[in-house]
Amino acid sequence: MWTVRVFTLYPDIFPGPLNKGLYGKALQKKLWDLKVINIRDSASDKHKTVDDKPFGGGTGMLIKPDVLGKSIDKNVKKSERIFYLSPKGKKFDQKFAKELVKEKAINLVCGHFEGVDERILSSRNIEEISIGDYILSGGESASIVLIDAVLRLIPHVLGNYTSKDDETFEEGLLEYPQYTKPQIWEKKSVPEVLLSGDHAKIKHWRLSQSKDITRRRRPDLWKKYLEKDKK
Repeated sequence: MWTVRVFTLYPDIFPGPLNKGLYGKALQKKLWDLKVINIRDSASDKHKTVDDKPFGGGTGMLIKPDVLGKSIDKNVKKSERIFYLSPKGKKFDQKFAKELVKEKAINLVCGHFEGVDERILSSRNIEEISIGDYILSGGESASIVLIDAVLRLIPHVLGNYTSKDDETFEEGLLEYPQYTKPQIWEKKSVPEVLLSGDHAKIKHWRLSQSKDITRRRRPDLWKKYLEKDKK
């Protein structure tokens, strides 16, 4: 069973959307497990202080290393990977998701305020990971994105396990356009090839559409795809 522990100052956020639909059913069936750890529980003073001003001045507050370190030490098992959601981190992508689903358990640290004391990252061998080049108010929403991406790779979590095979990024391409009933809507019809019943032609059309969309919208991915195709 794949397990994820989330270290946060706002435990009430979880499980949130992760307890809905197929993910919620999979959680009940124990196909995966979520453990939410309140960092504040490890604060030792009567006010449960978890943050303080940065040395050298500056705006904002930092999560204290002693409090976060104590929280991690009480909950993380030896050899488990720990990730801190940070815009400075390694970019999270589909390849990374496939790497994480192979882990028995992972730990996600959600920062807040101006982040965490740098010393905790090196002392606990914490890897920094980013879901994109933008700033969020905290790591909670980013962790939900990461967990979502990994969960759908776990066998039997999705209703149709094979459906993910043709999706965006699985082959390095963006997904082709999809259509459903009604066949004609607002004078717009479904492409004829999809109504032909010729599976070979449909497969060829979908691949050509994926290539065209990727080339136009994501030249960075298109370049990687061409390089991969040459190997």
